[in-house]
Parts: sequence; structure tokens; C-alpha cells
Amino acid sequence: MSTPIRRRVPVQEPESAAGFGRLVREHRAGLAALAVAAAAVGGAWYAWSKFGEEAAARPDSVLFPERITVEGLGPWVVSDLKTEALRNASLDGGLPLADAELPQRLERAFLMHPWVCDVRRVELRHPAAAVVEVQCREPVAMVAWQGGLLAVDSEGVVLPSADFTPESATGYPKVTGIDSSPLGLEGTRWGDPAVDEAAAVAAAIGPEWRGLELREIRPVTAGGRRTWELVAADRRVFVFGAAPGREPAGEPLAAIKIGRLRTRAAAAGEGERVDLTADDHTADDLTPDDLTADDAPADEPPLAP
Repeated sequence: MSTPIRRRVPVQEPESAAGFGRLVREHRAGLAALAVAAAAVGGAWYAWSKFGEEAAARPDSVLFPERITVEGLGPWVVSDLKTEALRNASLDGGLPLADAELPQRLERAFLMHPWVCDVRRVELRHPAAAVVEVQCREPVAMVAWQGGLLAVDSEGVVLPSADFTPESATGYPKVTGIDSSPLGLEGTRWGDPAVDEAAAVAAAIGPEWRGLELREIRPVTAGGRRTWELVAADRRVFVFGAAPGREPAGEPLAAIKIGRLRTRAAAAGEGERVDLTADDHTADDLTPDDLTADDAPADEPPLAP
């Protein structure tokens, strides 16, 4: 009796195992690429953990204060603004250029300084360097306070007193008659409307203070309304009236009063009192619309009525 021939039948793999095998065979190249990428990431992590701090300390990747240039400083700023701003913000050490927040941190540091009213630009450069462009507050007057003087800008912001000597302070008009004290630190507003008004008067007249030999701005209160007087070195007094932007109906604007001041100051005698709010019909006050036939220059025909 013959034995039937037994055919060899391969053992079937479980469905899951067979699928995995096909996946490996079909995507062998892609899996190899993933393995290479994983190895590269692991190597990079190892390299950074071993050499990262050393790389960060390189001069071309760390920003130090001496490599920061500040532009826009006013000539009246005597103090080392850059050093003070960085120190007060705890940024006076090495700053990594890789820090994505570095421009914002530098901007905030300089905005905190009492001399700075705006930061216009922060530019990082390579190798490690930076340019910070600021806009500084400008002093317009000195407010007499507690036996001394405090500088303010055109908005009544109190400025750093340490940057002024007694001699340099005399170059600015002195505001008297202020009874209040500043509400905050340097770099913040005084907080008194009278200081705001006096600063606005000083700013409107500007550098002409020196040429006109004016020395003092003082308030005068009558009928519940505050006006201002300008006092010259020879005791001439010029009634300025309301501060710019606060003129009541019928009072000339600041520009007209300043025009009158220019022409009438030279004609005023020592100790004389001149009211800049009053129209004395001098040529400095008149516009073409104000002229009549009698007022017109001789070499020009009269204006038509």
C-alpha cells in the first residue's frame, strides 16, 4: 500500500504580523530616513548640552553694554543714560542675541528712564551689537520748590535734577508761585495744572527767553481765573494772560501775544508793565484784514472797503 505524498504548506503568519512585515518591506527607505533623522536630533541635543554654554559665551552671540549704541540723546542730558537704563532693568550683563524677546526688553529698559519719552528703534546686529534710538524729553522751565529748582518739560514732567548745575539752571525761566509738591518720581508729571500751564507758556516762547532777558513766570489769580505774567531781569513785567490753549473768548491766542512780546519788549522801559493781551494797534498786531485806507503804506493804494 503506497503512502500518499504530503505537500508542504507554509505556515501562515498571523494577520497582524504579516501586515507589519509588509509595512517594513514597503517602507524600508522611509524608515531608514527616520532613523537617520532621529540620530541627528539626538546628536544635536548631545552637542548642545556639551558645548551650548560655551557657544553662547562667544562675543559674536552675546550682547554686552559696551556694544550698545544709543542715538537721539539731547545735549542737555549729562548723565550716562545708557548705563543707568540697563542697570535699572538688570540688563547690564551679557544678553544672548538668540533671545527672541531681547528687542522688547531693551525697549522697556530705556522707556523706564526719566529722560526718555519714546524709543523709536531697536536694531540688533551681528556680530553682537545693537542700536537704540530714543527721543528725550526737553527741559523748558525750572519750578521753584522747597528752596531749590526742579526741571520740567513742556508737559509738566519732572526731569532728573542731577543733570543740572546752578549755572545751567539759570538758562531756563523760573516758575514761581507753585505751592504743590510733585506727585511721583522723576519721569512722571508733577500733577498740578498750574505747573502744566506754566510749562506750556515757557514752551511756547521757547529759546527767545534768553534774548528777551526774561527770568520768571508767575501766576496771578483773580476772580477764580489764573493768568500768567513774565518778569524780565530789569523788572519789566509782561502780562501774558491765559496759558496756551486756555484763552477765554476775546483774548488773543498765544502766537499773537508772543508776536507782541517780541516788538514791545524792546520799547518797554525798566520796571514798566506791558499787557500783551491788549491790542494797542501797533503794526506787529495787524493783519491785512485789519488795515484801513489810513493804515496802508504810502507807496501802496488803499485797500478796497
